[in-house]
Amino acid sequence: MRKTLCSLSLLLLSTLPLSANIWPEFRGPSGDGIAQAENLPSEFGPEKNLVWKTALPGRGWSSPVYDGEFLWLTTAKEIFPSEEERLRILESAGEEAKTFKVRQVATRIELSILKVDFESGKIEKEIALESVENPQTIHTLNSFASPTPCLKGKRLFAHFGTFGTYCIDTEKNEVAWKKRIELEHGVGPGSSPVVYDDLLILICDGVDRQFVTALNIDSGETVWTTERPEMRAEKGDQKKSYNTPLIIRNEGGKGSDQLICMGAQWMVSYDPLTGKEIWKFDHGSGFSVVPRPVYSEKHQLLYFSTGFGKPELVAMHIDRTGDVTEGDAVEWRETKRIPAKPSPLLVGDELYVISDGGIATCFNAANGEVYWNERIDGNYSASPLLADGKIFFASQEGNITVVAPGKDYSMIAKNSLDESIMASPIALGESLILRSESAIYRFSK
Repeated sequence: MRKTLCSLSLLLLSTLPLSANIWPEFRGPSGDGIAQAENLPSEFGPEKNLVWKTALPGRGWSSPVYDGEFLWLTTAKEIFPSEEERLRILESAGEEAKTFKVRQVATRIELSILKVDFESGKIEKEIALESVENPQTIHTLNSFASPTPCLKGKRLFAHFGTFGTYCIDTEKNEVAWKKRIELEHGVGPGSSPVVYDDLLILICDGVDRQFVTALNIDSGETVWTTERPEMRAEKGDQKKSYNTPLIIRNEGGKGSDQLICMGAQWMVSYDPLTGKEIWKFDHGSGFSVVPRPVYSEKHQLLYFSTGFGKPELVAMHIDRTGDVTEGDAVEWRETKRIPAKPSPLLVGDELYVISDGGIATCFNAANGEVYWNERIDGNYSASPLLADGKIFFASQEGNITVVAPGKDYSMIAKNSLDESIMASPIALGESLILRSESAIYRFSK
């Protein structure tokens, strides 16, 4: 088994770009949860294969990013009201009583960037950004710092949704520019930013308005904004979404690069330079979409989950224009055991998903045939990671299950941190990095 895993790891490494030595955005260099890493520990914990553990101020579900020397994270320090004051705030905001138990209220949040030395785990710098009074309420499963930041060169772009978007000079450790985009998120921010050439691209699918926008990375000025297609849903709550865009580059081919922006009801492809719509697909009534899509160059298929409601997994062709709802764009789709939060993971000819309730499934990526499905204890928000020829599933309960990729299910190890994990894990070199509710860990053999 170990020989097979090593062979698979080397094969995957040979197909990955050198830029994979950094981790610049949500789900890594290619945005797909695949890491260029080797010799990772399969077994780890608070007292096993731990290089360092660093307690983090504040709270955030964003994953760390890495510039080759430092890990960067977003966080929010929260000041909470009394229970009596919390109920008063919810009532005055017009919230329905039935939603009170899943609403998180803060009277003030203090947003920061954390710069952590990779070798030692020491917090080198905490860059204070802003104090926000009486922020919008969020869901109890969310945080005020959930979008993962992204890196380009010596700049870090941190997006907190309506609470602010910031460009950080990573050499000077200071804010280069900031921008506020007004939006009613409904249950808090969730969409992570991406960089395309000299543009910072943000999906802004709120309750009140749904659009995609691109900012100049040097100034923060708006370059383009495109409104989402008209939706059937009457309530804004069913128009909101929290997806992270995926860029598909058309290397040497015909046509434009594609900016894939999943949302409620519609999956849409835009020209990333102009925001002009290339094609759109009506996927149904799914909303609050979280999983980031993945794309197979080999199979020429895009894979995505349709979000809350009744999640479906869709595999579709993207070499189309206009409204492609009717026709042959969809290659296959599946309605059983599909996640509403964790993103899919594509490994060669196999596609892996884990449902929010912990059922993992391996599909034939070409035709949707199910090779296996298996219950992996726990509830899941974090997206799976492929590294060193192993798949890492991290649960909200703090359990990390390590599985061998393949057409037959094979668990390698099960580990626990004894604290909640919502952030997706990353792997760098020979180290596994995990962010929990209160700390960040580095594990190596």
